[in-house]
Amino acid sequence: MGHQGALRAIGDFRMIRLYSVLALGFIAALLGGLGYMMYSGAPSGDFAQCRGTSITGGAGAIGGPFELVNHNGEIMTDADFADRPTLIYFGYTFCPDVCPLDTARNAQAVDLLAERGMEVTPVFVSVDHERDTQEVLAEFVRFMHPQMIGLTGSEAQLRDAARAYRVYFARQDTEDEFFLIDHSTFSYFLLPGHGFVDIIRRDQSPEQVADTLACFIQNA
Repeated sequence: MGHQGALRAIGDFRMIRLYSVLALGFIAALLGGLGYMMYSGAPSGDFAQCRGTSITGGAGAIGGPFELVNHNGEIMTDADFADRPTLIYFGYTFCPDVCPLDTARNAQAVDLLAERGMEVTPVFVSVDHERDTQEVLAEFVRFMHPQMIGLTGSEAQLRDAARAYRVYFARQDTEDEFFLIDHSTFSYFLLPGHGFVDIIRRDQSPEQVADTLACFIQNA
């Protein structure tokens, strides 16, 4: 299935479209705040030629150990991704618009890189452990990309992973089964031997993402 078809198919997951304007407004404001905290000044250090700006505290301030469960029910840790370039996104499958669009963008970038002979593993970490069962997560990542890995876990496991990557997420305080989860919208690029190296913003196109990741891979 092509990515255009994936975007249409993912409509099955958009059960709360009426709330999308409010969700996007909140996330836009949140993104601006997190961007201010994470970025500072001109790029420097390793891979400076690949970054658009510098990360506050340096790249070493982001990333760390985690233990989650993949969409096949297998336990995976950060060590399982240490040997491959990896692009990680935190979201949830019931997200009305932002998550499927960002995840499809990442999948397109991965395909563009494959055409250049560069392999990058796309990863989707669900922060919705209540609704994103193994079956739901498996269907979502299968729609998005054949090589995509879906990860989730307990509330504590997800909080640990989010803390390591400076990811914000919070379930809205409602008893409605169609609740939203507010969350940050960066993607995180990891390289073998380096760990986390850069943040990908959601305003970057598939081509821009591919060019950025290619720069890191070629200069590693």
